[in-house]
Amino acid sequence: MQKKLFKIMFIVLAIFLIGTTIPFNASAASLETTGAVKNEYTYEEAVFLSGTPVIFKGTSKDIKIAQKESKGKLTETYSMKLTASNGATLTRNIAYESDVVDYAVLGQKTSNGEVKKYTEKITIGAITYSLVDYQFSQGTVTDNRAASDYYSGNIISRKTYAFETGKGKNAVQNTVTIETDSRHAGYENFWGATETQITESVYSYSDGKTSHVKNRLSTSKSRVLNYEENLGSLGSFEGGYAVVSEKDVISEYTYDLSSGQKGTLDLDTEYMPTIERLIIPKFRDLTTHYAKEAIEKLYSLGIYSDSSNFFSPNTPMKRIDFTTAIGKAVDLRVFEEKKSKKTPTTSVFKDLKRSIKDYGYIESALNKGIIKGVSADYFKPDNAITRAQAATIFVRALGLENRAPDPGYLTRFTDDKQIPNYARDGIYIANELGLMIGDSAGRFNPNKPLTRAEASVVLERFLKYLEDDLKQNYRDDILFFN
Repeated sequence: MQKKLFKIMFIVLAIFLIGTTIPFNASAASLETTGAVKNEYTYEEAVFLSGTPVIFKGTSKDIKIAQKESKGKLTETYSMKLTASNGATLTRNIAYESDVVDYAVLGQKTSNGEVKKYTEKITIGAITYSLVDYQFSQGTVTDNRAASDYYSGNIISRKTYAFETGKGKNAVQNTVTIETDSRHAGYENFWGATETQITESVYSYSDGKTSHVKNRLSTSKSRVLNYEENLGSLGSFEGGYAVVSEKDVISEYTYDLSSGQKGTLDLDTEYMPTIERLIIPKFRDLTTHYAKEAIEKLYSLGIYSDSSNFFSPNTPMKRIDFTTAIGKAVDLRVFEEKKSKKTPTTSVFKDLKRSIKDYGYIESALNKGIIKGVSADYFKPDNAITRAQAATIFVRALGLENRAPDPGYLTRFTDDKQIPNYARDGIYIANELGLMIGDSAGRFNPNKPLTRAEASVVLERFLKYLEDDLKQNYRDDILFFN
């Protein structure tokens, strides 16, 4: 789980494994709490009912999943038939329904659901465990921010199985009840998605014995940006970037069973990576520049779209160019306007024409609360972006403005008194996250313009935060401390 410092990690929208499915446009929620792992073809989960860990496996042909969302209700159905190496079998059918409520004014969604149908039969050796009762409740809240959605939820459930031991006159009817408490948290954005789930289960047998099982499950999908050298030394370019899409699932069970068995069991899987080559930057004024790598990565990813061979790294970054770059970095939804009588003809700012190339990103950023004009009517698109403005935009995009201390606090910078009131929270949080730091004298220089090179470096840090830092927090930190 160590950071790969030689890579920039990016993630696309995740479609998680069975048990951690996140439907598009619905609140994320983990339906199952089995700790199962899955890739394109195989599925595995561990079962502890018999007092011995049994790993059940299946393939894509053994598992059927259907999802339907209509009028605020999300319906999911699962059907699976699994087998174990010792001949054990598992069949399971689930019908789950949740109500998704969109609080658009708050930028939040809630999802609260229940199981409409759950049947299960597990045969291990001569004993068959039949599910006779299942109670389930789930709730998730999602905070939809411009750069990332953050969510957290809980599941509680109770399963009761009936099983028979002995034969004939010595047959004994038994039950085992599994009470489960599960918590999950995750984030999802254009570049990244990770969900981690911590589940604790207590097994209570009718003979008075108990088992305890804890599962830690984490799913992540990443796009890794690698530099690939050109094999031909006489070609028109030295190399370029390629995006390798990767997905992995890790699951760890810790168990203390009624049979006296104790230990840990790890399941993990990876998906087949895919590769995509990106366009090649050909700037002629970056050869020895400190920001060369950051600029070329942003260009290859399409965040910059300069057509000139000269990037002019030491000139000021314009407000319109920085806002457009942020919009592309967080994948703000920009739709091409269809000509109609209802199409708006006026711009959101008087000094910005709707006909300019990237107008859609400016309008979307304004509507999402990422940017504001220098006044209600003017944006000043060609003015240089200042460090204070950049810090504020980063934090608004992340939706972390409210993580600053209560009003009246001082930042750690020696020029704290020069920080504009509107930017104080943004500067404080951007510095805490490592997105922007002060100079060697401890000054933040809030009113200093950012050069195109400086803006590129902080934009690269912003993207690293969306993957590396969020992933570490939502995977490594949760798994380590829980």
